[in-house]
Amino acid sequence: MGTAAAAILVALAALAAYCGTAGSPFVFLDIPAICSNPTIRHLWPLGPVLSPPSDGGLTVGGRPLVNLSLALNYAAGGLAPRGYHAVNLVIHVLAGLALFGIVRRTLERIPPAGSPQGPLLVAAAAALLWTLHPLQTESVTYVVQRAESLMGLLYLVTLYGFIRGSEGSEPAGRGWLALSVLACLLGMATKEVMVSAPVLVLLYDRTFCGGSWIDALRRRKVYYAALAATWIPLAVLVFSSHGRGGTSGFEMPVSWGQYVLTQFPAAVRYLGLAVWPAHLSLYYPVRWPGLAEVAPQMAAVLLLAAGAAAALWGRSAWGYLGAWFFAILAPTSLIPGISQTVAEHRMYLALAPIAAGAAWALWALCLKFRTRQVWAFSAAAALICACFGVATVRRNALYASEVSLWLDTVAKSPESPYVQVNAGVALASAGRRDEAISCFRKALQFEPRYAEAHNNLGLALAQTGRLQEALAEFKGAIQFRPAYPEAEANLGATLAQAGRPDEAIPHLRRALELDPRYLDARNNLAAVLSQAGRVEESVREYGAVVEAQPDRAESQFNLGNALASLGRWAEAEAHYRMALHSLGGDGDLHANLGAALANLGRTEEAVAEYRRALAINPSDRDVTYNLDLALKELARRREQNR
Repeated sequence: MGTAAAAILVALAALAAYCGTAGSPFVFLDIPAICSNPTIRHLWPLGPVLSPPSDGGLTVGGRPLVNLSLALNYAAGGLAPRGYHAVNLVIHVLAGLALFGIVRRTLERIPPAGSPQGPLLVAAAAALLWTLHPLQTESVTYVVQRAESLMGLLYLVTLYGFIRGSEGSEPAGRGWLALSVLACLLGMATKEVMVSAPVLVLLYDRTFCGGSWIDALRRRKVYYAALAATWIPLAVLVFSSHGRGGTSGFEMPVSWGQYVLTQFPAAVRYLGLAVWPAHLSLYYPVRWPGLAEVAPQMAAVLLLAAGAAAALWGRSAWGYLGAWFFAILAPTSLIPGISQTVAEHRMYLALAPIAAGAAWALWALCLKFRTRQVWAFSAAAALICACFGVATVRRNALYASEVSLWLDTVAKSPESPYVQVNAGVALASAGRRDEAISCFRKALQFEPRYAEAHNNLGLALAQTGRLQEALAEFKGAIQFRPAYPEAEANLGATLAQAGRPDEAIPHLRRALELDPRYLDARNNLAAVLSQAGRVEESVREYGAVVEAQPDRAESQFNLGNALASLGRWAEAEAHYRMALHSLGGDGDLHANLGAALANLGRTEEAVAEYRRALAINPSDRDVTYNLDLALKELARRREQNR
């Protein structure tokens, strides 16, 4: 098998494992990062695209390259998930090919014993094991974790560029080193874990290229200075994101020591999943264990770290693989966070040294077959890769709907209020409201003061017409979290639905005090003001909504209606047309636009709109009546003109 054939095999295997995910919907944090992210809606001006929001630890905060890639996806295909999944898969395939190149070229420096095909076969097996491992599904199929896979690709390209640059002659070598620095810079704009890339390159130089630390720095001082300079934009981005929107950093409500204790069982869990990827989960409940509880895992991890350090000091390739594993996990293991203490996507790049080491160990194990070493190695590697591929396909099947994914997560963490609430939200979105209500109630059994559970339970109850119960839940949410704009807005909307608009208005205004950018609350406030007969105020609120989001067709339509009720027909016409531009054909819109045109004396245009409305809703008697009046008016005018 040649290099090109091996690379094609890696790419085709990845495509086979992930081809079924093209139609998977957005899930979990995809919603705020993609569907509700205004900064990806336009590519120009570039400033907002490169300054993504970090509110509430939004995944794109402080990661401008990730946000730019999502904006490019949006420009190409809007919110259709297929394009986003395609880009994620391309990133994953390229990362697998980069890993293949790194392992092959490294083993050519330190060729394994046995057949001369060893470097190529071990590299291909390592890339396949890594690419097909089901632990990678979260970073590939879960769209917003592109932050992890794109960073992983750029990290690997940084290392691969150095390897090629250290081998190549001038000027090709300088070109590869320049590519390495560029990839490192882009990686710093992708995810904070990239911070260790310059160090890992230096460790590679010292381990595989010979000489001391000083010799490595002296040989390529300009290159290492450029790599170190990439830490500057990373520091700026970390500072600007304000601790991932208040979800990570050294000012968290949990102490550094408490957080670090959680990372020892996390590391053991990651290693276990790398070997036996069963019981994968989208979300692991946050727990704060004591020292005695994690002592065995702490001992195991510290022993592994010490062994890796000793091997690295002796210039062992195994030591380098250990350093790679710990370097990738270090940022998320040492910087406190409160949203997640265990997350499978953190293993995306940390799995690479494990895959490489496993392939290398398998090759050594097959040495005993001597003349059949290549056959034995290929058969064993193919069997393991096939098992991983099947497991990946099965895991990806859960991403076919948000409901299946969250029900799987509930089955693995049934006592987590957070998981129960997210499962309930998915069920409610799918119209399975009774099951959603059950999930929200279970969450409240585990955590009675959980404001989000009260709020979501209220929404589900309101959707089933149980308005009084819903009102009580919204009030409970506000009681446990006084500054909760969503609960205030939902309480106001439900009061209006119950026919109490005057009571609804203060709650909607309170929601806007807490979050002036909350367009849904402002839109509901405008509707309630109109319901209460305060049409002038309603016009102002609708105007603010459509100014912020011109393509919001429903608000444009309602603003047109409010203006029409005030007799401001020319303004109403403009907003009806904007609504039609965003929404396309709609019978009510054409009918109301026809009414505005008729009142402006443009009867022929009104007739055309009425006819369009009837083409959509032929049985609409009001439109038929208005069309008849307009036709009679046209006939009267023609008679006068004779």
